[in-house]
Amino acid sequence: MTVKQLRAFLAVARTKSFAEAGQQVFLSQPALSLAIKKLEESLGGPLLTRTTRTVALTPEGQALYEIGQRLLADWDNAEEELQQRFSLQRGKVALAAMPSFAGSLLPSALLAYRAQYPNIRVEVHDVIAERVVDMVRDGRIEIGITFDPGPHEELRFQPLFNDEFIAVLPADHPDAGASEISWTQLLSYDFITLQRPSTVRQLIETQLAQRGMSLRVAFDAHQLATVGRMVATGLGVGAVPALCRQQMEELGAHCSRLVEPTISRQVGILTKTRHSLSVAAEALQGVLLETFAE
Repeated sequence: MTVKQLRAFLAVARTKSFAEAGQQVFLSQPALSLAIKKLEESLGGPLLTRTTRTVALTPEGQALYEIGQRLLADWDNAEEELQQRFSLQRGKVALAAMPSFAGSLLPSALLAYRAQYPNIRVEVHDVIAERVVDMVRDGRIEIGITFDPGPHEELRFQPLFNDEFIAVLPADHPDAGASEISWTQLLSYDFITLQRPSTVRQLIETQLAQRGMSLRVAFDAHQLATVGRMVATGLGVGAVPALCRQQMEELGAHCSRLVEPTISRQVGILTKTRHSLSVAAEALQGVLLETFAE
């Protein structure tokens, strides 16, 4: 049974006239009769009883008429929905982003995306960097925003910008007035950082170890917001990506540039290799690249 045959049958069943039905489905009467005949042959029996003056449905024809209306409505709805998705008049895209990015730079990019595609719904998962990688790899979301996870055959990373680590100090700390502070100076105080296996902590430890330096951790926590709150309370100092500057300052901490060494990491878009993005996700990726290129 083809959609063309079903449309022809429904038109005849609705109008009870081959002439009128042919006009509705743009078929000549011979072509319409042939379509009905092939439909009956494929299903195994008559759907219509015809005389020179009347057309009536058989019981099986009545059953197909009721079923066919639902099928055709679903078909038309599916066709319309896919057309709207391809034209970005409808759809949904899911992305995951590190909380430091989701709470600072992402909203401006989403505002630009919304202005261009107001009917696309965006689902945002603000999760830790490691979780972003897992969600992209497992196919649960199409786009991730995270630190460069390194070479990975299943993942593609497109850099957006470079993010340096900054020092976070209590507002009343003796060094809080300085525009920059060295790692040696920062590590002379009680240090607060993320718990292992955080990629942020791993990066700091690796970079410092290459320069013969090590962390003396007084406190560690699972979330950067907790680190910021602990620093603001006066428990110690910390180092976080510059993406977190606004969050740290809102918590009451002071932020300074961190040097000797300057530690940074690329932030970018993570997608699956050998996996096509939806039209909505491709458009979002384009907006993100354009926003941060500027």
